[in-house]
Amino acid sequence: MSQHSAPPTPAEALAAALSAEYAAIFAYGPIGVRLSGSARTAARQAEAAHRRRRDALVVQLSTAGATVPPDQAGYTLPFPITDRASALRLAIEVEERTAAHWRAALAATSGSDRDQALDALVDYAVQATRWRRTAKITPLTVPFPGRPT
Repeated sequence: MSQHSAPPTPAEALAAALSAEYAAIFAYGPIGVRLSGSARTAARQAEAAHRRRRDALVVQLSTAGATVPPDQAGYTLPFPITDRASALRLAIEVEERTAAHWRAALAATSGSDRDQALDALVDYAVQATRWRRTAKITPLTVPFPGRPT
């Protein structure tokens, strides 16, 4: 008999999205160092978007009396960031991974929480597309943003 875990509660799904936001913010440090010009500006703006969502989630979960997962001191990056190409590849991956957590939150939430999850999913899918365009990676879009391939 296979064991299935129960779907996450809305608070658990939002807490998982918050953990993804922490990791995204961390990743943009090494990303920004390897970029210049408009790409560096875009990285700063993307990091700021993740910080705004993080801050809103911390307040939201705290106000609701839910568990707020702690930020870690550091995160393991999936590969070394040594140049512009690897920085752009990580930026795409960061947006896709964060979108995946918000996609999961979309399924677990309703009402304004669901609207929040949808907004984040769309924003990060669009940002991943912008990074693909900057990196000259095709196709620029994916059929189902936030869904594992």
